[in-house]
Amino acid sequence: MTHDTPASAGAPISYPFAMLPTAGAPEPIAPGVQWLRLPLPVSLGAINVWLLADGAGTTLVDSGIYDEQTVALWRPLLEGTLREAPLSRVIATHLHPDHVGMAGWLTRHTGSRLWMTRLEYLQGRLLASDSARTAPEETLAFYRRAGWDGPTLERYRQRFGSFGRMISPLPDSYRRIRDGERLNIGGHSWEVVVGAGHSPEHACLYDADRKLLISGDQVLPRISSNVSVQPSEPDADPLSDWLESLATLRRRVPDDVLVLPSHGKPFRVLHARIEQLQADAWGALDRLRAGLHEPARAIDLFTLLFSTAVCNDDPTRFTLATGETLACLNHLLLRGEVSVSLDEQGVAWYAPL
Repeated sequence: MTHDTPASAGAPISYPFAMLPTAGAPEPIAPGVQWLRLPLPVSLGAINVWLLADGAGTTLVDSGIYDEQTVALWRPLLEGTLREAPLSRVIATHLHPDHVGMAGWLTRHTGSRLWMTRLEYLQGRLLASDSARTAPEETLAFYRRAGWDGPTLERYRQRFGSFGRMISPLPDSYRRIRDGERLNIGGHSWEVVVGAGHSPEHACLYDADRKLLISGDQVLPRISSNVSVQPSEPDADPLSDWLESLATLRRRVPDDVLVLPSHGKPFRVLHARIEQLQADAWGALDRLRAGLHEPARAIDLFTLLFSTAVCNDDPTRFTLATGETLACLNHLLLRGEVSVSLDEQGVAWYAPL
């Protein structure tokens, strides 16, 4: 749930850059690679995006959330730093608003093109369309099933469609990128390494020659990425996808890369961090196995999974916690370790087998 992971404090990872760049001011981090931080109006505080020298132009990886503050930071960059080497393409690692929010605005203002995996692009377009409609009954039933009460559901109903308000409309066409494809960016070969769990088809970019990995949200240094069941696919097992993706990343990318994450500082010792994230996921499952003694709703199990209290007066965190708890429960349910039954109000109760 984008929370600090228990293993992080003693992590054997290292941070070669002591200082964070000033928001909106690109900072060289490797030859041909600049680190740009953009503010976020959420607890994460900022997102890292990456400017890659690309011949006479620049390739941007991720773009920031679409709001007045971020637009105000991009305008002088386009008129200043990026006037001599204008954006030639915008690559989005995945569909979440802090990553793709400014992509449509930037491509329209620069004539550049959006590059993205197919599932991320299509799912992003689908979610953006929700801003024009009210919360569907299937979605409300999904959260009612998890144990949400009437006032919490009403607050969700009022917030429904917020995704579309955090992104500039995506372009009507894009250039698809695929797992294993190698992108030539400024004479350097970046391999696309696709993962899932946090989002449907998340793209990391790996430059073997310079030992660089743009990890997006797939591997973060201090927090764990949210892995949630979504109302559109209530029986999904994203935790299996997440664990499989971490194993794939560990197998395909060596330990000695410099990891360029979307949040936090660049770091080294990738494999140790992957092992921590795997251990965190397995630990959450073990806590559920040990603590689920009698029938309980998804919201009753927050105390087993999260180190700090999760209250419904923080709607975003409550929603993320619900999705992440259901991801753990679905994982155990599909393996025959727990059972589930619905009561007369349509609330799901989980019990050990």
